[in-house]
Amino acid sequence: MTAAEYKARVADARKIVFFGGAGVSTESGIPDFRSVDGLYSRKYTVPPETVLSAEYFYSHTEEFYKFYFDKMIFRDAVPNAAHIKLAEWEMEGKLLAVVTQNIDGLHRAAGSKNVFELHGTVESNRCLRCGKRFGLNDVIRFAPNVPICDCGGIIKPDVVLYGESLPEAAVNGAAEAISDADLLIIGGTSLTVYPAAGFVGYFRGGADNIIVINITELSGFKNSLIGKIGELL
Repeated sequence: MTAAEYKARVADARKIVFFGGAGVSTESGIPDFRSVDGLYSRKYTVPPETVLSAEYFYSHTEEFYKFYFDKMIFRDAVPNAAHIKLAEWEMEGKLLAVVTQNIDGLHRAAGSKNVFELHGTVESNRCLRCGKRFGLNDVIRFAPNVPICDCGGIIKPDVVLYGESLPEAAVNGAAEAISDADLLIIGGTSLTVYPAAGFVGYFRGGADNIIVINITELSGFKNSLIGKIGELL
């Protein structure tokens, strides 16, 4: 697909849904997970997949939070060109929704309103004892220690850990938006993380109306642009 063909598709579309992954935020300085330089490619005493599991959170809470604050929180990160463009499309009435696997909250920071965060967000946290809600600024003041509520309960981030189910509201909203879209743009994802990657199957607009923007080509898709999403979107 040429850049001109892509721009024409976007211009004609009226109900775009964007489905994105970690590659959307790498241009904001947030590393991805599965690339050569990604988080999962580095050497750790305990593998990140283990640390970021519900079982590890409850059994090794102190170790979880040391890793979480050090490797998962990026307070200096700001929305990049891709986040901003999507927010502009929503304001123009062209974009139905953003469906994201990212937990960094940058889509909302850029101004997007209809965002379905399939894996939750670091911006939201809750006490496991009393249910009180906390923002990210409330919990990072405890770093690198375990955040504790006034009631004495442990505060847990509203991110989906391995072994946990995706949030029902995000699942239902994402499925409905994708099924109603006339153009689905997939960006910055390897589509290897399930069940999130399976949401592409809800699209009913046909293969010709799916466009992939990625630094590497994804097999099975006919319309692709290769490169940085912030430059191509």
